[in-house]
Amino acid sequence: DHGDGADHDHDHGDPAEAGAFVMPESGRVFFVEPADGATVKSPFKVVFGVEEVGVNPAGELVANTGHHHIVINGGPVPVEQIVPADDNNIHYGAGQTETDLTLEPGEYTLTMQLAAGIHRSYGEKFAATIKVTVE
Repeated sequence: DHGDGADHDHDHGDPAEAGAFVMPESGRVFFVEPADGATVKSPFKVVFGVEEVGVNPAGELVANTGHHHIVINGGPVPVEQIVPADDNNIHYGAGQTETDLTLEPGEYTLTMQLAAGIHRSYGEKFAATIKVTVE
């Protein structure tokens, strides 16, 4: 029975259950394109840049990595808050580093938000915001 007790103790600290959310210590995210203030034609290419952090698919909790989201006409998602999934919050859960975005003509604020494998946001430190005009 001794081995049985040890197994129970071992299972107690299941990291998946704890949702091991760890903020990266350094790094940043940025838009490679389009440039802030750019006028674009829809669909337009968006390229995500990262420094000192990695990009991997959603679902995997790997320290110092995450996946991208675009928040349309909204700001950064607070730290550890789940990034919503709706028309204004686009998830790139396959680990994409670029995309083509289709928007109606008008002025937009685009915020790129890096979030952990379980969609929990890394907050403002790992967000970047630009304004674009769609012709």
